[in-house]
Amino acid sequence: MRIGLYPGTFDPITLGHIDIIRRACLLVDRLVIGVAINDGKGPLFSLEERVAMVEAESAALAESTGTEIVVHPFDNLLIDCARDVSAQVIVRGLRAVADFEYEFQMVGMNRALDASVETVFLMADANHQAIASKLVKEIARLGGDVRKFVTGPVNAALLEKYS
Repeated sequence: MRIGLYPGTFDPITLGHIDIIRRACLLVDRLVIGVAINDGKGPLFSLEERVAMVEAESAALAESTGTEIVVHPFDNLLIDCARDVSAQVIVRGLRAVADFEYEFQMVGMNRALDASVETVFLMADANHQAIASKLVKEIARLGGDVRKFVTGPVNAALLEKYS
């Protein structure tokens, strides 16, 4: 069984994330979506809220692709999380050159820690390249319309947080 791990904070999950999840499902039999417990980032949504959003948004993808999708919170090293879930591959989304530079360093460190886990990069769809959770939150906080960047339920959750 090919198992992939797609890690992120998902604060909140965006259409860009959903696109990467959909495409990653075509590469693996089981996709573990690792929701990082990263209090240092000061997430808007609690871990429980982020896990619930990711589960809700990925349910239809599991059904349509036939891929088993598991949502797994983690607070350890990414490479240790990959081992914990028996992932052979880490899936990462890239939007721009700046993403690549950071991810390139991460791949080097992860390979030094465990060379048996491969990293695969998926380029963001052109329609989603500008989407970043941080920017989505900022637009929503200032009263802007983020419906182009997130699903209806996630938009509703953002509106509730900022009301």
